[in-house]
Amino acid sequence: MRKKRILIAKVGLDGHDRGAKVIAVGLRDAGMEVIYTGIRQTAESVVSIAIQEDVDAIGISSLSGAHMTIFPKVVRLLDEKGAKDIMVFGGGIINRDDITALKNQGVAKIFLPGTSVSDVVTYLNDAFPN
Repeated sequence: MRKKRILIAKVGLDGHDRGAKVIAVGLRDAGMEVIYTGIRQTAESVVSIAIQEDVDAIGISSLSGAHMTIFPKVVRLLDEKGAKDIMVFGGGIINRDDITALKNQGVAKIFLPGTSVSDVVTYLNDAFPN
């Protein structure tokens, strides 16, 4: 049985990565294979890594306010590369109106500050049952 493969990414100039690292470690501790990109990645590099690593999902952490640009760009690039099956989810400082807009643009789920790691694990386990 193949483990879930999740890419955790920090896209753009946002250098605040504590939350992304906590999620990455929590997913790993829950038995998933996790690839962490580090900070200041481009949408193009994240999509390229996701395809090369054959991930099931990309989790993007955004605290800089650029989520309405970054998240849809990642979704669009996945579509252009024929990798629409890779789910995109994210978390960070994102207002509720933007969450609705992001979901309408193909982002599967947004986790807000205060979400427990176990909630993210449960969501991904439900999305990708073994």
